[in-house]
Amino acid sequence: MPNWTMVQAINNALAYEMEHDPRVLIFGQDVGKNGGVFRVTDTLQERFGEDRVFDTPLAESGIIGTSLGMAMYGLRPVVEIQFAAFMFLSLNQIGSQVSRMRYRSGGVFTAPLVIRAPFGGGVRTPEMHSDSIEALFMHLQGIKIIIPSNPYDAKGLLHSAIEDPDPVMFLEHMKLYRSFRQDVPDERYIIPIGKAAVVKEGSDVTVISYGAMVKVALEAAEQVEQATGTSIEVIDLRTIAPMDQDAIIDSVNKTGRAVVVHEAAKTGGVGAEVIAIINEHCLYSLLKPVERVTGPDTPFPVPKLEDYFIPTPERVAKAIERALEP
Repeated sequence: MPNWTMVQAINNALAYEMEHDPRVLIFGQDVGKNGGVFRVTDTLQERFGEDRVFDTPLAESGIIGTSLGMAMYGLRPVVEIQFAAFMFLSLNQIGSQVSRMRYRSGGVFTAPLVIRAPFGGGVRTPEMHSDSIEALFMHLQGIKIIIPSNPYDAKGLLHSAIEDPDPVMFLEHMKLYRSFRQDVPDERYIIPIGKAAVVKEGSDVTVISYGAMVKVALEAAEQVEQATGTSIEVIDLRTIAPMDQDAIIDSVNKTGRAVVVHEAAKTGGVGAEVIAIINEHCLYSLLKPVERVTGPDTPFPVPKLEDYFIPTPERVAKAIERALEP
């Protein structure tokens, strides 16, 4: 079984889908000859030609608008926006067109397209490159949002995203691209969209996260367990829209305590929705208020300050300890 980075796993999934489905094509800024800014699409233009893997002008609204027209009329475009925060320039296309095409047309048209974009801190990027803006899109009904935390999930979820009949936003944390490897099957496999994973079972506290913060949550859980002898459960949401409510409810009803962790700003974030689900369905099981560890309500800072912005295992561990207090 290959031992791949997330970049390699995503590249393999894209290549497989292009090889087996002539409707799949890839376009965006520098995805062709250069293979994308992080080389995720490396060699794909050589293998499948310039008609199916091609570069676009520096126009995010044009990329998304073009992909919508292609998807409505039978193709399966996978577009890359060079960094997630650049999607501010295509909010009109995503919000007023892509996400509501099935609803607007009464089911006559669908939009089976995938929007890929890197995001996230920890790699010392300039302004507008590291922003975690996933919560902005959660309010757009009709679009799914996937954020994998490891190479295995990235490949299986990308296969699911490309075969989905509706639009999917596939967000890839930059720090995860090459930070570790994992055994990943070369053949095609599917991880269902909207299904969370219990990456560590426990009985005393539930820690809920996604993307790069899953590793942070696991490190914090290990610290607390070694110090206190308790048992910490860690859930990887994998998909934030739709969100796996059953996984959250089942775990919190079992443990009675919860901590939510994400890198994005606190107010109106994914964590707020998770806490709302817990309050609606687990209130009588809760032994303490839910703790929340997030980035602050500020723009993502300059590289020298990002270590103060991004949640650390130590911050998460302190939140777990507070949740464990009588």
